[in-house]
Amino acid sequence: MAGGFTPEFLEELKYKCDIVEVISQYVPLQKKGGRYFGCCPFHNEKTPSFCVNNGWYHCFG
Repeated sequence: MAGGFTPEFLEELKYKCDIVEVISQYVPLQKKGGRYFGCCPFHNEKTPSFCVNNGWYHCFG
C-alpha cells in the first residue's frame, strides 16, 4: 500500500491502543452509560456531540 497502512497494522493498532485514553489526552471526555462524550475536535461547538466507544468515534454534530 503506497503511502498508507496495511489492514494488519490497523488491526494491531486498534488492539494495542485504547481509543478513549488516546482521545482524552486532547479532548475532555465525560462518561454517559457505556460511551464517552466531548466537544468535537474537528469543528467548534459548545454542546458535546463527539462520541467515543470501544474502538470507534463519531461526531453527531
